[in-house]
Amino acid sequence: MYVIVVYDVDVKRVARVHRFLRTHLHWRQNSVFEGEVTRSQLYEIKQTLAELIDGDDSVLIYELPRENFNLHVIGTDRNPTGEII
Repeated sequence: MYVIVVYDVDVKRVARVHRFLRTHLHWRQNSVFEGEVTRSQLYEIKQTLAELIDGDDSVLIYELPRENFNLHVIGTDRNPTGEII
């Protein structure tokens, strides 16, 4: 499945969350990651993020069927992925 992860965490935890997500997903732009993952990888991502964040932090994970979405970039693509979709 394809996922998009968007996070808004306290500045003290941003680097840890960013570093962890980079090990599993492709960084798109500030606080946004995306990529293809298995169910077990998604479970690991959710579990680890729950441990890394605090009560006032927020993480959104969108699960998308790989074949049913299009990406439209308006403006500068901060971190192009080439042919990912």
